[in-house]
Amino acid sequence: MWIRKYSPRSLKEFVNQKQGVEKFLKWYATWKKHRKPCLIYGPPGTGKTCFVYAFAFDKNLDIVELNASDFRDAGALKRILGTAVTQTSLFKKGKIFLIDEVDGISGKEDRGGIAEILKIVPETKNPIVFTANDAWDPKLRSLREICELIEFKKLGIRDIEKRLREILSKEGIEYDENVIKQIASRNEGDLRGAINDLEIIARGKRKISESDLVVLSYREREQNIFETMKIVFKTKSLRGARFAMLSSEREPEELMWWIENNIFREYKKPEEIAKAYELLARADIFRRRIALRQNWRLMMYMLDLMAGIAMCKKDVYRKFTKYQYPERLKILSITKQERAEEKEKLKELAEKLHCSTRKIKTEFLPYLKELLK
Repeated sequence: MWIRKYSPRSLKEFVNQKQGVEKFLKWYATWKKHRKPCLIYGPPGTGKTCFVYAFAFDKNLDIVELNASDFRDAGALKRILGTAVTQTSLFKKGKIFLIDEVDGISGKEDRGGIAEILKIVPETKNPIVFTANDAWDPKLRSLREICELIEFKKLGIRDIEKRLREILSKEGIEYDENVIKQIASRNEGDLRGAINDLEIIARGKRKISESDLVVLSYREREQNIFETMKIVFKTKSLRGARFAMLSSEREPEELMWWIENNIFREYKKPEEIAKAYELLARADIFRRRIALRQNWRLMMYMLDLMAGIAMCKKDVYRKFTKYQYPERLKILSITKQERAEEKEKLKELAEKLHCSTRKIKTEFLPYLKELLK
């Protein structure tokens, strides 16, 4: 993908963020004295991750990246980072650790992820860099207190336009200047989003014009669910559908129910409907595996299968489709209070009967309900 192909290979190629870069270089130069980790924060697409890679390349450092959303609990972090942070590099000048999306391990479900990081940091013999979208999230308070905070701000439209022109020039693609301006403006300081949008409309072409922008919606940082459905069902681009889901305000599992409930409203040919439900069924298998194994790396396969539904149609339906709220979510919403009360009762029974709530619900509850009648 172009976002990787044109990722900066050195700080000379890095776009803007002058203040943040200067502060980082100062932090790194004095790291041996204070051994304080660094937290780079800012909106998506401002270059937090690719900056660390460009810096490591310039300094001839080994970079060890860990995406925090893939390793949410203390056990996994200790297993991956525990001894690695104390080891030196064999072939390069040194090491630098990058823990990306650290906000992905902050929460009740993470079973001590942040606490484990706080134990590991004092033992490290190598600099550690964290990245997050929002450093002021209350869940990151304990981590924030021990880190050097460096802000990466939204990029200017001119900086984004310049980078898009460079990419098109290297790809040998002719372009209408208004295309560049509109993509840069739509992405509101998000260079990664702008490059992804450009690739959607330009890959494989020799020339692009304003008419090619029809496949892109006006991107919001949290995209409206109806706009997401419109892109998934109306586009014929796999990347376009995937990026729409990644930009959505809704979680992937909820998006699955939205798609399921609206396939037959959009598609009319039986073979298209059958193919779409087949892909959704496969995505559901991965959804279940994620829930059972807590393996969040499988999410990419789930999203790819869901995005594949955009490719099930032979031609784009030009009609207006009124997308409906999923029936499943309606039922869950209506029964929320009832289910919460049932959960509390199950916990009480579990304590008295010395077994799991699952066993009571599946084996005992049907009989208990009959007895109550």
